Amino acid sequence: MEVFEAIKTRRSIRAFTNEEVSEEEVQKLIDAARQAPSAGNIQPWEFIIMKNPQRKHKLAVAALNQTFIEEAPVVIVVCANEVRSGRGYGARGAALYCLQDTAAATQNMLLAACALELGTCWVGAFNEEEVRKVVNVPRGIRPVVIVPVGHPAEKTRSAPKRSITDIVHYETFQEET
Repeated sequence: MEVFEAIKTRRSIRAFTNEEVSEEEVQKLIDAARQAPSAGNIQPWEFIIMKNPQRKHKLAVAALNQTFIEEAPVVIVVCANEVRSGRGYGARGAALYCLQDTAAATQNMLLAACALELGTCWVGAFNEEEVRKVVNVPRGIRPVVIVPVGHPAEKTRSAPKRSITDIVHYETFQEET
């Protein structure tokens, strides 16, 4: 799939078939994620791949009872290594760059999944401390995104997007009149 097609056709999927996601497909997603840019090439991302039904259930509960998470054959928890980023860039690295870098890696993963005809959803609504317990991450590693992955069981439609003229400013920020 051509990159612009993947960007335009990727959608959030919240219903999955029972078809398995192969280990090869999971590795392609992780490989795409790790190709993302990162501040100073620090690569602060960590990926926790979950397939165990009981653990996925606990994760769904920690994600404010979003049950579609546990229905996906694979769930990837994307974490940011604040310590690694902080070593390179101090407080700004720990508080911001690691989140930006992890977001870029997550978007690469979502686009790769689209190209593989897999469905995903960027889940950011969760109780961070509960997710931390479920995936057993130490302090200094922060769960940022939960990505359920599977074969889509639903058709989605394109969501309206704001026009380019509404979001682009030249030279300085221009308030809408």
